[in-house]
Parts: sequence; structure tokens; C-alpha cells
Amino acid sequence: MKNEKFDRYRRIWIARTLALGAAGGAWMATRARAQALMPTPAQPEGPYYPLREPEDADFDLLRNGSREYAKGRAARVEGVVLDISGKPLKGGTIEIWQCDADGRYDHPRDGSRMDAAFQGFGRVALDAEGRFGFRTIRPSPYVGRTPHIHAKIKLGRQTLLTTQLYVEGDPGNARDGIWRRMSEAERASVTAPYIDAPDALRAVYRLVVRA
Repeated sequence: MKNEKFDRYRRIWIARTLALGAAGGAWMATRARAQALMPTPAQPEGPYYPLREPEDADFDLLRNGSREYAKGRAARVEGVVLDISGKPLKGGTIEIWQCDADGRYDHPRDGSRMDAAFQGFGRVALDAEGRFGFRTIRPSPYVGRTPHIHAKIKLGRQTLLTTQLYVEGDPGNARDGIWRRMSEAERASVTAPYIDAPDALRAVYRLVVRA
């Protein structure tokens, strides 16, 4: 069970993330409502979606139970989920999962070799403006794939979108078969820069679903 100190940290981090993202999220949503939006392209779920619900599945992938993960580059992965009319997806959830800094997943098909301190999977509820935020690492490459984070958006039990999120400017993108098959507009919709911030990198994505 997470202690009170961590619970206080989590509340402070969420409040700060939402405050930082409020202006950007509101601006994106307002602009989006002016025209119909292109849905975010669906991408393969891949072979490493968890077979069972992890015991720890919150917003902070850098802390798994009492363990803290110190490898890789810490990153705040944030964004907003809208429908094609530009309205926030109220009542939805977003899940993400990714490999650790050494390219290992917590899955039997990858030998269940992930560092035990890395949570690897997280789920959060979207707020009233469709915003979300995770604390994780800049995604890492593994054999055959450019760095990416898997994402799944749900409304109740219905899955609205499964996609992958990429790092702008990563040299592995041009060699990645899935990334190359997308159009330029599709790539732009799932690729974001990881920008230096005071305590971590920061990446912001806008995801659009048919709801």
C-alpha cells in the first residue's frame, strides 16, 4: 500500500500537471471545435498488452508499489482526448503501457523481464476537459521498433481507440514499419516532441476518437 507521503506527492503532482496543461488543453479544444477533426489513426495493440490487471496501475509508472524506478529519462506524458467535433471525451479512461529503459515488457511473450521497479502500465480517468497525465519515462526502443508508448482509450467497457504514441525527431522513426506506413498527417497526430521541463521531459498529445 502506498504511504501517506506518496499520496500527498501524487495529489500535488496531479494538481500541477492539470494546471500546466489547462491553458494548452483549453486552447486545443477551442480550436478543434471550429472544424471536424481527423480521428487519430488506430495502431496495433501489439503482443505485450497485460494479461492481467497489474496490482499497481495508477498514473505514476516510475513507482511500482514501494519500488522507485530510476533508469531512463523521466517524462510527463500529457494530453487531451476529444471527439471528432472537438468536444472533450467525458467519462472516458486512457491506458498506457510501454517497455522499460532496457526495452523489456512485463509479459510472458517477452520473458517477463521488465525491471520490477517500473510499473509499465497505467490507467487514469479523463477530467471534464478530456485531459490526462502520466509520470513515466521517455519511451525506449527495442529490437525492430522505434520508441513508442501504447495507448488505449475506453468509454465504459467499449474500446474507442488503440494507438501508439511516438517521439518527434527520433532517428528510429524512419526505420519503423508501422510509423512509415502512416501518412504525414497521421504521423503528426501521434508524434510529439519531448521538451525539457524543470523536473522532467514533457510531451503533449491530442487524441481524437469517434464516440
